[in-house]
Amino acid sequence: MPNYIIAYRGGRKPESPEEGAKHMAKWKAWIGGLGKAAVNPGTPLGKSRIVSSDGVSDDGGPDPMSGFSVVSADNMEAALEMAKGCPTLDLVGTLEVAEMMEMKTPK
Repeated sequence: MPNYIIAYRGGRKPESPEEGAKHMAKWKAWIGGLGKAAVNPGTPLGKSRIVSSDGVSDDGGPDPMSGFSVVSADNMEAALEMAKGCPTLDLVGTLEVAEMMEMKTPK
């Protein structure tokens, strides 16, 4: 079964510690509900930088990544269904879902 990365992009920070705690509880319930399909439940990311042929930008772009999870699913449609329940969407963020391809190293 292939693995899919769900990248968390943009969104706003919770406005209070209480809102943050409620959001984290929702997120834990969502990821817990995925059961064994959650290969990597979540990894938060720090401030990002963009590297291009023009140089390096310190701002992370208009929609910076803030974290990611890895799920195992039968296909892209199943991974998308899992992603649709993610409470990151409640914070006006978006999710980017992509299949993780296996690299075969030459022998």
